[in-house]
Amino acid sequence: MKIKEIRNLGLSELKQKNTELVDELFKLKIRHSSGQLESTASLGKVRRDIARINTVLKEKEALG
Repeated sequence: MKIKEIRNLGLSELKQKNTELVDELFKLKIRHSSGQLESTASLGKVRRDIARINTVLKEKEALG
């Protein structure tokens, strides 16, 4: 996701997207450990998206 797309989401949408991405990351890690994951780059993409969402969440919560 792009940062502009993330900034346009509301708090509840951001929290929901964050939980979805954490679940997806968990599933990807399991697939990676079992040798079924073809593209390990997807791990990094999901991790970066989670970090972006957490950053925007902190910014929005600080603003009130």
